Amino acid sequence: MGLTIAQKIIKAHMISGEMTVGSEVALKIDQTLTQDATGTMAYLEFETMGLDRVKTERSVAYIDHNTLQSGFENADDHRYIQSVCKKHGIYFSRPGNGICHQVHLERFGKPGKTLIGSDSHTPTGGGIGMLAMGAGGLDVAVAMGGGAYYITMPKMYKVNLIGKLNPFVTAKDISLEILRILSVKGGVGAIIEWGGEGIKYLSVPERATITNMGTELGATTSIFPSDEITKAFLEAEGRGEDYIELSSDPDAVYDKVIDIDLNELKPLIACPHSPDNIATVESLKGTKVDQVCIGSCTNSSLLDMLKVAALLKGKTIDPSVSLSISPGSKQVLTMLADCGALSDILASGARVLECACGPCIGMGFSPNSAGVSLRTFNRNFIGRSGTADASVYLVSPETAVAAALTGYITDPRLLGNMPEIKMPESFKIDDSAVIAPASEAEAADLEVLRGPNIKPFPEAKPQEDTLSAELVLKVGDNITTDHIMPAGAKILPYRSNIPHLSQFCFGVCDSTFPERAKALGKSIIVGGSNYGQGSSREHAALVPMYLGVRAVITKSFARIHIANLINSGIMPLTFKNADDYDKLNQGDKLTLTNVFDGMDKGEIILKNETTGEEFTLCCSFTERQKAILKAGSLLAYTKVGE
Repeated sequence: MGLTIAQKIIKAHMISGEMTVGSEVALKIDQTLTQDATGTMAYLEFETMGLDRVKTERSVAYIDHNTLQSGFENADDHRYIQSVCKKHGIYFSRPGNGICHQVHLERFGKPGKTLIGSDSHTPTGGGIGMLAMGAGGLDVAVAMGGGAYYITMPKMYKVNLIGKLNPFVTAKDISLEILRILSVKGGVGAIIEWGGEGIKYLSVPERATITNMGTELGATTSIFPSDEITKAFLEAEGRGEDYIELSSDPDAVYDKVIDIDLNELKPLIACPHSPDNIATVESLKGTKVDQVCIGSCTNSSLLDMLKVAALLKGKTIDPSVSLSISPGSKQVLTMLADCGALSDILASGARVLECACGPCIGMGFSPNSAGVSLRTFNRNFIGRSGTADASVYLVSPETAVAAALTGYITDPRLLGNMPEIKMPESFKIDDSAVIAPASEAEAADLEVLRGPNIKPFPEAKPQEDTLSAELVLKVGDNITTDHIMPAGAKILPYRSNIPHLSQFCFGVCDSTFPERAKALGKSIIVGGSNYGQGSSREHAALVPMYLGVRAVITKSFARIHIANLINSGIMPLTFKNADDYDKLNQGDKLTLTNVFDGMDKGEIILKNETTGEEFTLCCSFTERQKAILKAGSLLAYTKVGE
């Protein structure tokens, strides 16, 4: 039986385990990346491990999230990260150099390599045939130290693209179509491979848009073959030597196969407040739009920006619309300026923002109150934009331009003929904003610089065989990490200060949660289906751990979050009978008995001391995960192992 692309890479990097769906596999990691919202904590964790030097082929720290420096906090974090990188062998991408996923695709990604990053959209690297996965910062720290990265061996899905996209129908629309088909839960436990005749018409940036959005499916990652299109992209970046051909075997077996006919696809839009709330653009025509944002790690490539510039050329945006443009990298911005496309964008009335994540994470350019914002981003969770009552829609750059010009949601096919976009044969290479680390000899004398906002990594407590605690919070389905630990300009600067950050935990759901949880000292959370979807931010586990949460009981979890909970020493448990969710209420006194024996059996008994009822909870922990929970955290477990 043949192998899929992902199975080939897994087999080549497997340290231990078997490629049997559902079993744990340990992988050697070639590359890592961090961004500054999660990176400070990841490097604090790396330092705690006491290692002198990273062991990966390439580790890169990007500054792209917290670039708004309205106080000393973000600047101090950036200085800390830069000094850690210099000392410990990590490359440092300076603020303004670009968004981590865009820059890594341009300058560092290699087909056939493994990559994990402390950002959930790391699967962008699948656009050039990498096995690229989002992970918590602690997992990234361990990988930087040469440790294995553990995943549950995923199922394999195949999406065949048939035909060719029509004008004004884009890779973003393919992403939204697969979200319509599968939903935000439909990719959980799977790697999605893209193939079919249609992929030969998709450039690497278009493929990267699709693999980036695969994160919203809950998939472990998404991947394209490495072919002549990949080769041409790497050669244009001056990295032709990094190319290898990579494809699945003709007799590879998939757990699910989905066909998408590109000829029939129309411009699509994700409506508030979920990426899988899909409609056709034409069905929402006439909806008034207040704001349009073009950019993010999903749609900020040179190809995207050249299309936007061509559609805006000689035109002026509607007076009622505010339009922002965020190029994905310094390379993209420089080439836009050199060819004159930047002038066309500016002449339209658009505001050009820094090469950073910006509005995507609520870091500036928030919509007006109750505003309608069309964004080329990957998430539209409630409040993520920085405006709690805004309605955020996800669209392609072409649909975004149509709305900016008309002031309403408008089918981009009504704009006339799509201008012909000619991509350059080579990109402008300038890596001056990527600072190389010091040599090992020089590093010994270097100092790591810390500001007053950088606090020590919080200490976790080992799990107890009998856990008695109050149900401190009960939430519903599809709770995202934005619900648990919000982003935004007011909160992100405190990512390296867990005590202060804890004040905002679950603020979207219940502003009294932090005070109540801290007062209890020990507590349990209950949630619905797909708990912890969205960002890979480990703070959504670290902060509840700091506040005393010892277990989270749900109908189901998102992949990265369940790993982050275990790494933080919090037990993730699921209801054996989903209806039992309705029999628990906030404030109930709960007891988990014979926890350690239950971990081995896969079932733990929960008694509701308030009502007297008993329930069976399910768990599926590997021996390593049990040891982590008993030690109190992955960091404590790693120290014990030393």
